[in-house]
Amino acid sequence: MEAIFLKYSYDFRNYTGASQKRRVRYALEQLRLPNVSALQERVLHDPTVFAQLLQFLTIPVSEMFRDPGYFLTLRQQVVPVLQTYPSVKVWVAGCSTGEEAWSLAILLREEGLLERTQIYATDINPASLDKARQGIFPMEAVRNYTANYQRAGGRQAFSDYYTAAYDAARFDPSLCANAVFADHSLATDSVFAETQLVSCRNVLIYFNRALQDRALGLFYESLCHRGFLGLGAKESIDFSSFSTRFDTLARAERIYRKAS
Repeated sequence: MEAIFLKYSYDFRNYTGASQKRRVRYALEQLRLPNVSALQERVLHDPTVFAQLLQFLTIPVSEMFRDPGYFLTLRQQVVPVLQTYPSVKVWVAGCSTGEEAWSLAILLREEGLLERTQIYATDINPASLDKARQGIFPMEAVRNYTANYQRAGGRQAFSDYYTAAYDAARFDPSLCANAVFADHSLATDSVFAETQLVSCRNVLIYFNRALQDRALGLFYESLCHRGFLGLGAKESIDFSSFSTRFDTLARAERIYRKAS
């Protein structure tokens, strides 16, 4: 990981050991290499192999309206505050292939906020960002997304938001007309905008404590006074150095608010 950082500036040095080992083993299988030394030799001398490895190290796992209670709480407790701002900025950190960014866009449109909201959806994986921009998801997955959307308090037929063809659903591009899908590393980059809501879900679980604190520091700096932070169902700020800098808004849904 040190060699990858020096060669390509992608910093995986503070990802958790178990997760990282599992993904490297998977990469060895997929690339049919015997050991880590062989992998390192290939990666450092062939950027195309590194691009393949990047897909394995950042396996995109996401779904639209994942954990519907999270989105329902955003709708009921966070949106009314966001509606008091003349303009809103939302940062979806570690957006993977974009499911959460598109989900938030739908929610914000239904709450009359989308037209004055700028969504920043960031990730380190360029292939994932390309998919995120496209907003095209398999129909097989959309059936599950529909159930999530309904449980998240959706107000229309979910099919209103996409066009189905060839076993895929292409979501209305106007949903993300104000979205920026951009490269950003929580391990090496800095804050780029003041935001009212940061949603970073199921990303911190792959980081060690030092990198978790770095990411939480970025979110804290990015958020405006009393801004909101949403994490994944298995993530918490309770044992971080930022535990006293956020108030808990909804513990079960892992939604926090920047302390006064």
